[in-house]
This record gives sequence, structure tokens and C-alpha cells, in this order.
Amino acid sequence: MICPVSGSFVEPTMGKENGKVVVLDFWASPYAMRTKIALREKGVEFEIQEEDLWNKSELLLKSNPVHKKVPVLIHDDIPISESLVQVQYIDETWTDAASFLPSDPQSRATARFWADFADKTISFEGGRKIWGNKKGEEQEKGKKEFIESLKVLEAELGDKTYFGGETFGYVDIALVPFYSWFYALEKCGDFSVEAECPKIVAWGKRCVGRNSVAASLPESENVYRQVLKLRQIFGVE
Repeated sequence: MICPVSGSFVEPTMGKENGKVVVLDFWASPYAMRTKIALREKGVEFEIQEEDLWNKSELLLKSNPVHKKVPVLIHDDIPISESLVQVQYIDETWTDAASFLPSDPQSRATARFWADFADKTISFEGGRKIWGNKKGEEQEKGKKEFIESLKVLEAELGDKTYFGGETFGYVDIALVPFYSWFYALEKCGDFSVEAECPKIVAWGKRCVGRNSVAASLPESENVYRQVLKLRQIFGVE
């Protein structure tokens, strides 16, 4: 096959779980956090290449020429884009550890639905409607949409330990990175996620108790400082 990074021919690897693994990362990206959590859950050793999103590397631009965004997972010189695609790839490649998805098709479809829901609602862009607006009508609308989406997810979680029951899995990996952004959104939007969705916050704390999550999520204060920088860049006072 032709490697999209180097442009040279690459002989397919017999044991595809082998080979160098690199993550093109930005530390505050919740999407990149997904990829790192998934790799750590599977016990995969990997390197991180931190990207300057205002001065993107040639490797990033070549590896993800369509979106030019992090994260990019590079496995054995082959780049894979989009975080949920990466999580599924990791699950299907490193099969010695437990799968992130249930074994039966209906439960797998349900997990994919909720991961997609989180991806479309509890997202960077969804949060930006809060931190990227001054106090007023637009920010209030953003807060309302964000909380409503969290409440839908909280209803699906119910009294379960994780979204998959007792097993940490695909939906948890998709959603938990945004837990690290809750504090910044609360500070910018003057609200409390815990007051609105206590079960989601309790779930987030349980997830952070896992080594894979704790090692992948930044401190909430650091995310808040990054958000303040973004507000300055975009002229939000």
C-alpha cells in the first residue's frame, strides 16, 4: 500500500498490532484525549507529538489533509483521522484487552448512537457557545442547549456505573474528555453542572479514577486558563 505520510510503498504488517504508534496531539483537545484514553486502556505504548494549532506541522498537514486537525493516530506510518474512528480502530487492532463495545449487534449499535449523540451535542463547538459568547442571550441559549443534552445523557446513564453498565467502554471514552472542560464552562457561563446533572458529575469522577483517564485528562484549571486565552484571541470579554 502507499503510505499517505511518506508517499512510499509500505509492506502490510503481518501482525498489525505491532509497529510504532504516534498521536498528533493538542493537550486541551477533548478529541485527542479520547485517542489517548483508548490506547492506554489497551496498554499500547505510544508517542505524543504536541501540535501548535496556530502553526501546524507539515506532518499534521500531510497526515490529515482534509480537515488539518488533531488528533491524528499514526500506526506503522499509516495515519488515521477522526477521534471516534481512531477509538474503533484501536479496539479492532489491539484485541488482547477487552473490547470497548458490547458483543451483541443491538448493544453495539446503541453504544455508537450515544457516542454520536455526545459527539454532536457535548462537543467543543457546543461548549464554544458558552465560553465564546459574552453574557447575554446567545450564551444563555448555549447553556440551555448544553444542559439539555447532558440531561439526556444522564437519563441514559441512569444508576449504572458506566454507560455500558459495569464496564467502561465506548460511550465513556467518547464523553469523558469533556468532563475536563466543565469547570471552564461553569466559570464562563456562571452555572453548575453538578447542580443540573449530579449523576453525570459522579460518573465523571468515577472515570477519572481510572489510570487511563487520569493520565489523559488535563487539570481543569489549566483548561480554564486556555479558554481565557481563546476568549482573548476571539475578542470575547
